[in-house]
Amino acid sequence: MKYLEQMDIAGRKVLIRVDFNVPIKNGVIQDDNRIVQSLPTIRMALDKGAAVVLCAHLGKPKGKPDPAYTLAPTAKHLSDLLNLDVALAPDCVGPEAARLVAGLQPGRVLMLENLRFHAGEEGNDPEFAKALAQGIDVYIDDAFGTAHRAHASNVGVTKFVKECGCGLLLEKEWKFLGEALANPARPYVAISGGAKVSTKLGILTRLLDKVDALIIGGAMANTFFLAQGHEVGASLVERELVPEAQKIMALAAQKGVKLLLPVDAVVGPSPDATVTGGVFDVAALPADGMVLDIGPRSVVRFTEELAKARTVMWNGPMGAFENQAFAQGSMALARCLAGLADAVTIVGGGDTDAVVHKARLAEKFSFISTGGGSFMEFMEGKELPAFTALEACGA
Repeated sequence: MKYLEQMDIAGRKVLIRVDFNVPIKNGVIQDDNRIVQSLPTIRMALDKGAAVVLCAHLGKPKGKPDPAYTLAPTAKHLSDLLNLDVALAPDCVGPEAARLVAGLQPGRVLMLENLRFHAGEEGNDPEFAKALAQGIDVYIDDAFGTAHRAHASNVGVTKFVKECGCGLLLEKEWKFLGEALANPARPYVAISGGAKVSTKLGILTRLLDKVDALIIGGAMANTFFLAQGHEVGASLVERELVPEAQKIMALAAQKGVKLLLPVDAVVGPSPDATVTGGVFDVAALPADGMVLDIGPRSVVRFTEELAKARTVMWNGPMGAFENQAFAQGSMALARCLAGLADAVTIVGGGDTDAVVHKARLAEKFSFISTGGGSFMEFMEGKELPAFTALEACGA
């Protein structure tokens, strides 16, 4: 695989796939971390004398143009960050986009409109990929967050560009995650939270071959409560996966991995409630309440285990952290990990990243991955299509 810093791109048209799928409300970007993370790659390409074309997706516009998902706010924000005018093409393919790419001079930046305004992007349509590559000399992938998807902008396009490479962010993700977790310092503790067991069955099973302890929280813990014989009231739960949860618990015991589940929970009538309904032992959850955060005894239990760790991987919040009433568990874990001076602390997934930034502790972590699904699949040991395509390009 080629890396950007090794490549001669002076005077060439360089298409960079970035991950600018950021939260935007009323035209204002709410969290620009993914944009900021892409700046070193963009600046390096400019410093090397390239004409830079950026492509990205935003949201789920269902394969057709939708003004609600325009990248205009992103182009404006990037202009401010680079202190350089970033023009926005009216489309990502077609005659006008091709004209703007053809006329782009070295040292300038053009952003293409939302890739997902075309069904060909997610369908990895060859004709769409070919149109995206029109006028492009070099392709650079810097979007780890989409690396687990075989789309036109990260797989198909590599077949129509002579030279392909890996951006600084993608390189950092690839090397750090691969090296840091190939032979982790021990004890190695993984924290898995979020909503669903179904999306994490593979990673949970695989982690049991790697970790010394596994902490499970968030709504996915509810399925494990059922597996322990506890009812969960009105909580979000995947009852059909109780047998799988039981298998994971049995496998953990078989492999000698310490599996820690919450022992108490903060309950409320709904995730939007402004006040909690109290703290309950998991064996005595109210029938009309929802489990929305881990309780204080669980926080103590988890932080005591984490205090011994030398490597920690965290994916998924402990509750409905967006609501301050149910954010205490996630925030407590963020503070705990931020204080582990002698441990390698790795965060993966958009929600977990949001917790860390909300707590204003991002700089205290060893590494924050920009990937969600890609992070989980990488941790699971799956081959990511974007990396495979880069390795095959020009081979």
